[in-house]
Amino acid sequence: MAEKTKIILNAFVRKCFDAYLLKAIIRDSGAHLSRKGRSRNWMLIADAKQISHIVEEVENAQQPSWLWFSTLLRQQRQSLTQQELLALIKRNPSISTNQLIALTDCTLAQAREVLDEAEWMDE
Repeated sequence: MAEKTKIILNAFVRKCFDAYLLKAIIRDSGAHLSRKGRSRNWMLIADAKQISHIVEEVENAQQPSWLWFSTLLRQQRQSLTQQELLALIKRNPSISTNQLIALTDCTLAQAREVLDEAEWMDE
């Protein structure tokens, strides 16, 4: 099971225009969003795959008031291990280097290394 990350979102609803749409995107990803007590602060609990999905959807929405949220998620996203990258490639064998970098925020060197390793494993 993937490791979950807890991310504190200070004044989440106040910073976002159409916060209900952003909440729907988060729920659709399978991540858990909850309010911390009666404060303005919220907590997002998600794994790396869910975070990647949320970031992609938020950026596709092109809502300017949500950019701080996608930036925060990108900063909080944990880097994937070599084995996790390999598992991702096995699920999607036709993935390109650029797609892998965009999806996982790995370096070009890491992407090439993992793609080469996956190719050698298939032969």
